[in-house]
Amino acid sequence: MSTVLSEQQSEQPSEDGRRKARVEGGTVTWACNPGFPPAAIFPFTPRERIGIRNLYEFQVLMFRPLYWLGCEGRPEVNPDLSLAYPPEWSEDGLSVTVTLKPWQWSNGEPICADNVMFWVNMMAVKGDRLGYYVPGYFPDNLSSYEKVAEDKVRFTFDEVYSKTWVEMNQLSLITPMPKAWDRTASGPARASYDVADIPAVYDYLVAQNGEWTVEANHFRGGWAESPVWSVVNGPWRLKSYTVDGVVTFVPNDKYSGPNKPHLDEFRQVQNDTDELMYERLLAGPDAPDGIQIGYLPFGMGLTDDGEDPLADSYRLVPQDVFVVRYMPFNFDNDSTAARIYKHTYVRQALQMCLDQDRAIREIYHGNAYRMDGPVPPSPANPHVSPKQRKDPMPFDVDAARELLEAHGWDTSTLPARCVQPGDVAGCSGDGVDIGDEMSFTIRYVEGKAALTRLLEMYREDAAKAGIELKLEPVYGSVMVAEDHSPDVPSKRLWEINTWNGGWSFYGHLTGEMLFRTGGGSNFGDYSDPKADELIDRTVHSDDPEAMYAYQDYIAAQVPTIWSPGFPNRMFEVAKNLQGIEPINPYGLINPEDWYYVEK
Repeated sequence: MSTVLSEQQSEQPSEDGRRKARVEGGTVTWACNPGFPPAAIFPFTPRERIGIRNLYEFQVLMFRPLYWLGCEGRPEVNPDLSLAYPPEWSEDGLSVTVTLKPWQWSNGEPICADNVMFWVNMMAVKGDRLGYYVPGYFPDNLSSYEKVAEDKVRFTFDEVYSKTWVEMNQLSLITPMPKAWDRTASGPARASYDVADIPAVYDYLVAQNGEWTVEANHFRGGWAESPVWSVVNGPWRLKSYTVDGVVTFVPNDKYSGPNKPHLDEFRQVQNDTDELMYERLLAGPDAPDGIQIGYLPFGMGLTDDGEDPLADSYRLVPQDVFVVRYMPFNFDNDSTAARIYKHTYVRQALQMCLDQDRAIREIYHGNAYRMDGPVPPSPANPHVSPKQRKDPMPFDVDAARELLEAHGWDTSTLPARCVQPGDVAGCSGDGVDIGDEMSFTIRYVEGKAALTRLLEMYREDAAKAGIELKLEPVYGSVMVAEDHSPDVPSKRLWEINTWNGGWSFYGHLTGEMLFRTGGGSNFGDYSDPKADELIDRTVHSDDPEAMYAYQDYIAAQVPTIWSPGFPNRMFEVAKNLQGIEPINPYGLINPEDWYYVEK
């Protein structure tokens, strides 16, 4: 519930055109998605903890990236909120110099070239533990990187790359790290200057974060008081983190950026299910346990005519961001199921059994769109290929069944059985034996009503083609930690999973992190030499044909099951809370811009 503590006021327009006084101060309570409390404060985050919840709604409030993406709702670099001035390129297009702004950390130290070198040194040594790292790309594609002044770093690349891609997908990966983090359990280190110190410093910082995949991580309760994590350069600092996942931020009074917080506190609270979320919304933003920003769960609340039953207390704000929705296959798996779905025709049959159009109508009430490949069609952008716009792979259960039968499967039973093994035309393919069954398990995030309905519908339609889908609900944070970690036994056991989403882009809509061999967020460990070649073309050139060729190939290969795209959340925002819009197209939030007006 909001509490006004001071009254520095200015006139602001309301929805009906009348002027309402801005009120400085107060608290905003934000409701998180079920199953995903913040689980990583160290911004050098591995694949098993990477995602919007940890990065864009938690870490970046305290630790800013070198370049901030999203400017007044547009998909571009925001020069005002970035830590550095625009990059300066050499004439040959190989070298770029980055100059830091004269901003500071909360402990008074300047944000400097050493902080950038610290991060890049860590990527050079521990890149395989960063969810954004892609072998062969940054920093592997650097001939050199060096501090050239206290506020300048120069990067020299091994080839000429797209300047758009370098700024938005390479330099934006850098989150400068303060000298306070350059230490080990034994004391201060020199990782900013000497990569030999990186392993011990990294181990120390991970220890201060707490084990990545342990849900009962007792370190979280001490993050706010930590001499490491309390040194921030963003507009917010952590006041507290409770064992049940309630996060409280307060303004960083040493923040150097242009937008100082208007609020006194920003709280993030957990909800176990969509149903509980909806109950809290029905109680209203001024209830004793009220929330000022929640989300309207898909499949709940909206009438058939699209009317919002919460409109008296909230306004509906779709969070439409660049996100590709999908369910990855686990290619790092030796099971019978994996040997079956490693064949492209099987994945195509699975894709043909997902009725996206019906789901958009019946589950998402029209607040969604088809996702047919690796480039999201919304927000509107010019990068979606003509083929994906006009001729995507259709929903066609009969065609799926015929495709399986043409490859040696008897679909008259459920699950279908292999009756013609072999690696020649008309047979099931290498690794599939006679009697093998077309049966797959989908692990999915529990507590999401729309996702559950989508998967139940999918299971019903797939069965008509002889494909058995077994659904296994799992607590969200546990599922991604287990299934996306390279270090736990379950990594090799899951078959298909979905965390109610996919990948939210931070930068140009290329696919190196998701589908290139070894990509840090290539959660299913997909690997295809032709896909690698096509992805490489997109990062070397801004030619739209390169983007089209890449996405058309990936769409047809179905390395993941493409599922309906929809806004990250349908935000319900208290009517007297302003500054939320326009929505950042990359999913970042700026609560420092939010403020109350008089009711």
